[in-house]
Amino acid sequence: MKPINPDIVLKPVKEYVLMAVGMLMYSFGWIGCILPAGGVGGGAAGLSLVLCNALSTAGIDLQIGTMVFIINAVLLLVAGFIVGWNFGLKTIFCVVIIFSLGMNFWQEVLPDGNFLGVDNLLAIVMGGILAGAGIALCFSQGGSTGGTDILAMILKRRTTLEIGRALLLVDIGIVTIAAFLYGPRVGLYCVLGLFAKTLVVDKAIESIHLRKVCTVICSEPLKVEEFIVKHLNRTATISRGYGAFSGKCVTVIMSVLSRREAVQLRRYAREIDPGAFITIVDSSEIVGKGFRGTN
Repeated sequence: MKPINPDIVLKPVKEYVLMAVGMLMYSFGWIGCILPAGGVGGGAAGLSLVLCNALSTAGIDLQIGTMVFIINAVLLLVAGFIVGWNFGLKTIFCVVIIFSLGMNFWQEVLPDGNFLGVDNLLAIVMGGILAGAGIALCFSQGGSTGGTDILAMILKRRTTLEIGRALLLVDIGIVTIAAFLYGPRVGLYCVLGLFAKTLVVDKAIESIHLRKVCTVICSEPLKVEEFIVKHLNRTATISRGYGAFSGKCVTVIMSVLSRREAVQLRRYAREIDPGAFITIVDSSEIVGKGFRGTN
């Protein structure tokens, strides 16, 4: 009987644990920072608040929680057909279970009002940073915080927009409407919070997927190849070239590594050849076997 690869079990467990942590950060940013400071924010919660107030003027009273459920239910169906049903299942886990429980948990354990004791502006910025970090962590595992984040993910799939900027385009419309309903001060606070969240989402996702593209030219290429394969458990692409000035033939070794592995390779290459030529470039989009985009 063929043994079960532990990665088959551990990988989805890791994904759901990280998504849960992200949702707890996101819910804390909302309950602990944004709402006590009088902010509205974006997402399904902000959209629900705006829609409920609009409906109340027409004599229709609807709870915000009910509106959040309706918005998420509709967008989950859209996500299932356009983005994929696995994405929808992860979103259900994030939004229906973890995010909802997290919101209730923080409401129970945190006192009313701005418990941080800081200025409302600072509280909203802090909330935006926490929310952005939680969203980025969730997105990095293939999940979503639901609501308008699903629209952002669809925009990311269909356009060249980064996820953070797609979120900004979707949420900025919600905040603009909120500014008319609650005043320009609240609107400006929320815009600042959205910019903070957008910046953190893009930078955090980039940092999570960041890899080092290393190129080495040295006098001991076989030793470097062996070090990469046997000690770092990676592979490399080998090509032949020649120096434009010296005219000498050289072996060019290119490998994609993590930060720690890149440091180890640099140290080793310099040890065996102090005159080794090494370039290390950051890349957050590595698609291929061992990284992303393959089974």
